[in-house]
Amino acid sequence: MDPERSFSIAIACLCVLAFISGRAPQQESNRSPVPAAEPPQPMNWTAEQDHRNMMNQLGVQALRPGPSGDEKVPNHANYDESKANPYPNLPDVLTVSNGSKVTTAAMWWNERRPEIVEDFEREVYGRVPKNVPQVTWSVTRRTTGWSGSHPVIEKQLIGHADNSSYPPVDVNLSMKLVMPANATGPVPVMIMFHREWPQRPPAPPAAPTDPPATEQLIADGWGYVQLDPNSIQADNGAGLTSGIIGLANRGQPRKPDGWGALRAWAWGASRALDYLETDKAVDAKRVGIEGVSRYGKAALVTMAFDARFAVVLVGSSGEGGAKLSRRNFGEAVENLTGTGEYHWMAGNFLKYGAAESTFGSRNPGDLPVDAHELIALCAPRLVFISYGIPEKGDAKWLDQQGSFMATVAAGSVYRLLGAKDLGVGDDYHAAKLPPVNQGLLDGQLAWRQHDGGHTDAPNWKYFLPWADHFLNATKRA
Repeated sequence: MDPERSFSIAIACLCVLAFISGRAPQQESNRSPVPAAEPPQPMNWTAEQDHRNMMNQLGVQALRPGPSGDEKVPNHANYDESKANPYPNLPDVLTVSNGSKVTTAAMWWNERRPEIVEDFEREVYGRVPKNVPQVTWSVTRRTTGWSGSHPVIEKQLIGHADNSSYPPVDVNLSMKLVMPANATGPVPVMIMFHREWPQRPPAPPAAPTDPPATEQLIADGWGYVQLDPNSIQADNGAGLTSGIIGLANRGQPRKPDGWGALRAWAWGASRALDYLETDKAVDAKRVGIEGVSRYGKAALVTMAFDARFAVVLVGSSGEGGAKLSRRNFGEAVENLTGTGEYHWMAGNFLKYGAAESTFGSRNPGDLPVDAHELIALCAPRLVFISYGIPEKGDAKWLDQQGSFMATVAAGSVYRLLGAKDLGVGDDYHAAKLPPVNQGLLDGQLAWRQHDGGHTDAPNWKYFLPWADHFLNATKRA
């Protein structure tokens, strides 16, 4: 080939390459970005499907059915006290797992208490995940009004849980904060689990009773919060892939040690306390928590796991709350492992209702902890256990006697930490309920069974002076 022509061809090739290399960045910059993959939608299971999934994870083939509250059916709950204690001996609250006896406050805080917390988290109520989203509170409405004859300031708040990592689940905690308008300094506040129910026709006038708890609180110089637990987590198994549990799990089913609704509601109460700690009108060292029935369970769980709470009023909490699970009286562990209530608990709790499984069968006597230890986790802070009477609707199903035994058995921890218990001794085997309307209110651990129904309303007028006495003494110290 002609040398000059070869040279010309080479020059032309170089020019083409230079043009291509010069254009490449521009072409790359004009390319449309690849859209990010959409996050998967939450699992849309029924409670039965979710329950079966947990049984499969645990290797459980069959669960024992829970007893019925209807005494006319064959599988009715036991109400015979002579048959109520098949597992009579409770785990010793002051014995470490290695057999050592707890003799000092330091041993309690550093050794025994962490063991009990771990057992409750793993086997009973579940663990709050480390990646649980942050909550940002905002005031949506601010008004003034009256509580009885007392002026108040009301704030409606929404607490948005950050869902930027999983947008399909949106969680907005709802609470109302009501404060006395004429307060001259920070005031104590009671957080009350308050379910927002659909509007109903007004009830007919009833016989004169005590003022509502909210009015009693304001009149006594307290503020109060009404916190909607349903805005935190739905009260059913189908909702476990939504709410705060579903958000933290990115819409997927729980693992066996994952938290249930009781622990989620308690988490929500702790986020409400986070907000109160930023409000200068609130004495954040004197914040309490209250609930009745399933929310009584949640109130006790809140108090046990968050040491910032100063006081709890536990109303008619029953199984999963202040009642001893080892008792065979009324509601049983097997009721809480069934499809109607399992969502309150950790998945692992189902093991204790297992009739057939890869590990055999288990029963309430196999639980590593019981209700007396849940109460003990609150020590030395203020705990008031409240019940009514079966004749007025606080059913035998709740096992008032079993809850009293648990409260007695927690007393040794209160005394160890320098507080006062019920003052009836330590023999929970022989513990008998005090007469109705006779409170044991001399210590930081208190009990009172009123003569009303499934409510704590008749006990507020006793709770408030008791709480004021100890909280004001603490404030002066």
